[in-house]
Amino acid sequence: MKNIKILLPGGAGLVGQNLVAFLKKRGHRNIVVLDKHSVNIGILRRMHPDITVVDADLAVRGSWENYFEGADAVVMLQAQIGDLNAEPFVRNNITTTEVIIDLIRKNRIPYTVHISSSVVESVADDHYTNTKKQQEAMVLKSGIPCVVLRPTLMFGWFDRKHLGWLSRFMKKVHVFPIPGNGRYIRQPLYVGDFCEIIISCLESGITGQVFNITGLEQVTYIDIIREIKKATRAKCVIVHIPVTLFSILLGIWALFDTNPPFTVSQLKALTAKDEFEVIDWPGIFHVEPTPFSKAISETFNDKQYSGVVLEF
Repeated sequence: MKNIKILLPGGAGLVGQNLVAFLKKRGHRNIVVLDKHSVNIGILRRMHPDITVVDADLAVRGSWENYFEGADAVVMLQAQIGDLNAEPFVRNNITTTEVIIDLIRKNRIPYTVHISSSVVESVADDHYTNTKKQQEAMVLKSGIPCVVLRPTLMFGWFDRKHLGWLSRFMKKVHVFPIPGNGRYIRQPLYVGDFCEIIISCLESGITGQVFNITGLEQVTYIDIIREIKKATRAKCVIVHIPVTLFSILLGIWALFDTNPPFTVSQLKALTAKDEFEVIDWPGIFHVEPTPFSKAISETFNDKQYSGVVLEF
């Protein structure tokens, strides 16, 4: 297992950066990351000069396709998470998937782990949710030997969008706004646990199934914020403001930022009353879950990785 060739399309993001670190802890070195985000690629190369990192736009056919030759496994991580327009979601969630499925077939790669999302079962209606639903359907209909994992909101090292951004924003402001009462139930998943699940799939070769990978603890949004404040020792004051006003402020923010870290559609997803299935993933994948408070502490207080910030 230590010598298998593992490809990580879109591997310079949150899950990919963590997965590389966890794979290397297991002794894996034959890892190829393909991504187009130059800044995050640079971060990955500096931290892990012993693996192959390729600058590639996966929506455009090119010489990067040669890295699929002789691969033993693919972990499909490529995804557009945030933007105000539909086009980037279609390009990075749909077009790239068409290309990668074609390459997996052409090179007869025996195993694929597709990273889907819990939003495919969400009541939310936005570009991310809709294209992730299409992406998963494409993978399942393709006929390639694969397992599909649907994680909920993740946090951990290299988190540039969600809890990571909240922690950095919290340190910059004197007043931290909370939409409404903040008692929206979340089931955040520690990315370290998720990486262990992915590695378990690679080792077992489980196929033909879809798993909802949900954080085992139900935590309210306001309690998440309080835990982050405690872990980071932030001095800001937490203030509740009406959801409508919060939405208006986000809309104004979007006028000055073409790629805002928090959008109106994400606010709607936050306040939607979603509750996701909780399965016995510790038993299925033989992974010991990390308690939420401990995971938050590890996320923001690790000497090696907590200070590394990816770019949006």
